[in-house]
Amino acid sequence: MMKQPHILCTEEDIDKMVLLPGDPERVLRVAGFLDSWEEIAYNREFRTIKGTYKDMPITVTSTGIGGASATIALEELVACGAKYFIRIGSAGACQAYIDIGDLIIPTAAVREDGASRMYVKENYPAVASYDLIRAIDDTSKELGYRTYLGIARSHDSFYIDDELERMTYWNSKKVLGSDMETATLYTLGNLREVHVASILNNVVRYEADVKDGINDYVDDGDLAAEGEKKEIILALEAFYRLYESMMPI
Repeated sequence: MMKQPHILCTEEDIDKMVLLPGDPERVLRVAGFLDSWEEIAYNREFRTIKGTYKDMPITVTSTGIGGASATIALEELVACGAKYFIRIGSAGACQAYIDIGDLIIPTAAVREDGASRMYVKENYPAVASYDLIRAIDDTSKELGYRTYLGIARSHDSFYIDDELERMTYWNSKKVLGSDMETATLYTLGNLREVHVASILNNVVRYEADVKDGINDYVDDGDLAAEGEKKEIILALEAFYRLYESMMPI
């Protein structure tokens, strides 16, 4: 099989279970939790490594920022045979009770992105895989992590003129947080008949300045950094729970 044109991988490079961070540097931070790993490819925003976690084969591929690049990663990973995906990303809270480093587990997402609309009309729902959500929820309870399950919102820009008004609106509709990829990944996952879920580390408090929040995250603020570690562990352990259930007895 020829290499996929953007992620530069073939079927031999990709495992059934894939973690999807946005940031290529987060791929290397995930690598620190693996038993062993090797880098397979790094092209544009798409960095891929593969390794093992508790002897479970695992692939990690970065998607870059936004739905447009995320669809490229997902489409090409699916073409390489991947079946289960957990996004490990960041979000801004839409509710005041969600603190920095808390984890949001979107069961569904508002489709304010553009990429998913290229696939299907916007009244098609963006919904997570039940199997993955159940594994993530059960695992988070065992780990004792503070997580919030519910609806997220995905959008295409931090810097639109009416962002504050939009956040206020979605706050009133009980949306938990905003990111830029979940709705696209959920929509495409259902269309391609693969399993997709997200774990989002909150890095911006509700009504806080987006740039300040992101800068705090980039500067490795303690709470945000701890949240990232927790989302990585939660994703790996949730995958391992699923992996064990699928192993022949």
